[in-house]
Amino acid sequence: MDSNPPKKNLAASTLCCTFGQLDIELDVPEGVWNPTPHGILLGEVLEKMDFSGESIIELGTGCGVHAVILGLRGARELLLTEIDDGVLTHAKNNLKKNGIETKIRFLVADWIQVDASGYDTLVANPPFCVAGKKYRRYFIDTLILDAHKLVRPGGKLIFIHSSMADFPRTIRLMEDCGMTVQILGEKECAFRDYYFEDPTFMTEMDSVADSYTLRDGVHYERLMVFEGTLPEN
Repeated sequence: MDSNPPKKNLAASTLCCTFGQLDIELDVPEGVWNPTPHGILLGEVLEKMDFSGESIIELGTGCGVHAVILGLRGARELLLTEIDDGVLTHAKNNLKKNGIETKIRFLVADWIQVDASGYDTLVANPPFCVAGKKYRRYFIDTLILDAHKLVRPGGKLIFIHSSMADFPRTIRLMEDCGMTVQILGEKECAFRDYYFEDPTFMTEMDSVADSYTLRDGVHYERLMVFEGTLPEN
């Protein structure tokens, strides 16, 4: 979904990933994001959860790593979206490769612009650093503001982002939308190289309180997985 992601994150690869008790093999074609630290932490959190009987929508499924985990953790039904049909084809192949028999629908869609509603849970890893938007929080904010269009009352929104996107701001927006907020997981990670390739990005991050830490010459961000429970009505 990012407009111009760094090329080294887009190389074709076959990955063997372990998430808790789950061992997953993924074929990632050239031009599709390899799982990032964000995606890995989100996967680790999802692996610990029970989605038995749930209908779940994932925006921007990529290579399908989270969809595989959701299927193995009991999801009854999955709606997986991507902006490109070719990406969805590879996600479909990875789901088949990992033996996922969940009822699945694949949909070409631009982020939150999905003609669907009433799902139990919405899962996403919103773009931020390379969002292709002047307002980098666009995907985070629209996800929170429009989750109610896709998720049933009392349903859940689960997503991840970096401290550089301003954790307190996200929590305030979720609470303003009537959500009950929980933090499901967090982890500290060193910056990826491409963060430094955009001087504007680094300048913006310097204006965000507690956006990163610098120790022994190394920049670190914190990643946080949020769960928002939507109001009942």
